[in-house]
Amino acid sequence: MPSNGAKQPLLPVDDALERILKGLAPSQVDESPLAAAVGRTLSRDIQSDLSLPPAPVSSMDGYAVRAEDCTGEKPQLTRVGESAAGHPWQGRLGAGEAVRIFTGAFIPANSDAVVLQEDVDASSESEGARITIHEPPHSGQFIRPAGLDVSAGDTILRKNSLLSARAISLAASAGLATLPVWRQPHIGILSTGDELVLPGETPAPGQIVSSNAIYLAAFVQASGGIPIDLGIARDRAGAMLDHVRKAPVPLDMIVTSGGASVGTHDHIVSDLQEAGSALNFWKIAMRPGKPLIHGMIDGVPLLGLPGNPVSTAVCATVFLGPAIARLSGHDYVPHQISAEITCELQPNDRRQDYLRAVLEYDVDGLPLVTPARKQDSSMVSIFANANALIIRPPFDPSIAAGDRVTVMPLAPLL
Repeated sequence: MPSNGAKQPLLPVDDALERILKGLAPSQVDESPLAAAVGRTLSRDIQSDLSLPPAPVSSMDGYAVRAEDCTGEKPQLTRVGESAAGHPWQGRLGAGEAVRIFTGAFIPANSDAVVLQEDVDASSESEGARITIHEPPHSGQFIRPAGLDVSAGDTILRKNSLLSARAISLAASAGLATLPVWRQPHIGILSTGDELVLPGETPAPGQIVSSNAIYLAAFVQASGGIPIDLGIARDRAGAMLDHVRKAPVPLDMIVTSGGASVGTHDHIVSDLQEAGSALNFWKIAMRPGKPLIHGMIDGVPLLGLPGNPVSTAVCATVFLGPAIARLSGHDYVPHQISAEITCELQPNDRRQDYLRAVLEYDVDGLPLVTPARKQDSSMVSIFANANALIIRPPFDPSIAAGDRVTVMPLAPLL
């Protein structure tokens, strides 16, 4: 890899992503309470401790009966008990008997059907009441058999599954209180630049607020990682290495913003090389985000993002999100759709372009996308008000209004 800004072929976006993800894997396992497990990734297959339901239960309100007792002209039975959820009837149903039953209640022994309450006439709601059957049932009617949903020992959740609220509900129903999950990756976040001040400070002439670190911390957290603030490295050789090596916890990945270009004040690449660390690539065929860096520091992968806020955000969406997912134990591929564009676009050059845009839907539910008129990579307001990125491949020909384009909707919290 050249040590300067000499011209070299720009790495395609897909190749860059493949290199970034190569070798990434989760490391340690946590045992998480169910209430804290949403968004985490399972480290192994999970088996159910219970059968669901644990015994045959009624799916309707009515009367548990023996189907053979319900034949003939308006058969009559005698109520001998009641079975409700949490209060099963403990007896055994005899000939000519019925048990009042409610949805979810255990089916009494020796009964094999449930008659809907609206299909009977009952003389009262007391024991000994006579009930008349108007719609004879068939065997098995309105009965959920034991294990209909899950049997004890069944695998209910697979390794490397991302845990949703639905999955956690299933785990709780299956008798589990905790789940083994991959540890959330620690992502070190380092800003670089003499011009940066912390949020809340008043910038002096020539200074700006360090917004990239705030964005990246929020992005990492929303993506399932744990952001580790490494501060601001000033524009001097070795500063980046000093900050990284003073991280308060072991890191799974380092993300820097700024210092990725070829100016005399940009030191990310030179620090990597001076430290004898591996520089995987520098510069990719992407807009915004051309000066992307990938390398290693002391065995920890580093992703060097450009300093412009929109370049940082777009590169985080395309590269950092999938990397955090891989470190968390699952794969993530950003969702893409085809949409009709509302304006024309000029031919694209050799870089893959990511245009900030607004995605809407017409009265028929068909997607329409409109790119922002200005696409300067320093304009945070345009990105904040966008909800999608239009992806244009290298050398994409001119596009007319009404043509279809590839669109990546932006996740609401990213």
